[in-house]
Amino acid sequence: MKRKMTYSQGIWEAFDYVLSHYPETFILGQGVWSPWYVGSSMKDLDKKYGKERVIDSPVSEGACTGIGVGASLFGHRPIIIHPRMDFMILAMDSIVNQAAKWSYMFGGQAHPCVTIRSIINRGGEQGAQHSQALHSWFAHIPGLRVVMPYSAKDARDLLVASVLSNDPVLYIDDRWLYEQEEEVEDVEELDLSTQGPKVILEGKDITLVGASYSCLLGLNVAKALQNEGISCEVIDLRVINPLDISPVLKSVKKTRRVVSLDGGWKNCGLAGEVIASVVENIEPGLLLSKPTRLTLPDVSAPTSLELEKKYYPSHEEVHHLIRQSLAS
Repeated sequence: MKRKMTYSQGIWEAFDYVLSHYPETFILGQGVWSPWYVGSSMKDLDKKYGKERVIDSPVSEGACTGIGVGASLFGHRPIIIHPRMDFMILAMDSIVNQAAKWSYMFGGQAHPCVTIRSIINRGGEQGAQHSQALHSWFAHIPGLRVVMPYSAKDARDLLVASVLSNDPVLYIDDRWLYEQEEEVEDVEELDLSTQGPKVILEGKDITLVGASYSCLLGLNVAKALQNEGISCEVIDLRVINPLDISPVLKSVKKTRRVVSLDGGWKNCGLAGEVIASVVENIEPGLLLSKPTRLTLPDVSAPTSLELEKKYYPSHEEVHHLIRQSLAS
């Protein structure tokens, strides 16, 4: 039976599902006992499953992540919570040098089944040290699956799939998506290794590509342009490492135009990777206009609310890029 569910409720339901069905799972991180610190996405889980399985940790990102990686090598499926991606940097060694490398270094005999949930906290005048989206860093690392859901259903089902994966997974959610709502049915257990980009709106004039909040940005603009007779195809990347570019190529071969959207910076970023992959794999002369991208400007996030309005990509900027591409 279908029902309405928000993005943050989807995350809560994923945690509830794995904790109730898989006794080898536990949660460790900062603020997980708080009713609000992680956007109500973990409210009362400690009361339902006990504080020995939903563990509020000291402020030590490195220690928590190291514990999670170690526990995963001894039969557990830990979920480590980093309420702000910025401070997850303190755990880089455990993520990049340990979790992502163990299976490779031990010939597939060791599987760090650890899921690391990292939250992007944009806006709200939080400034340069509390607003970063560093997903492109981690998508660069072989052996680490990186998941960025846009929809409420994926927020739930891709989180369950992450926890059930035998590979280390970085699951990234964005607070700007928490109130997004859609109709869903019961939890679907997915094999994360089979998941990749999806076309979430079909179109014929231009392809818009994004992940997480950038996908919502593109979708909102695409729906508005339908009233002007412009047909945009919108692709949600969903999993950015490993990145399956084939659905994007199929779409671009049809529309012959592409705009890549990303909430990170331009240099060495996800938007550039999408465009490079398109250019490498599309026959010369097929594109009707040059591929374009919209990213953050190459500067750290401001603290001023008025400057934030100029800093973050807007619907108007996406609209302008689409118009520019169609006019070429």
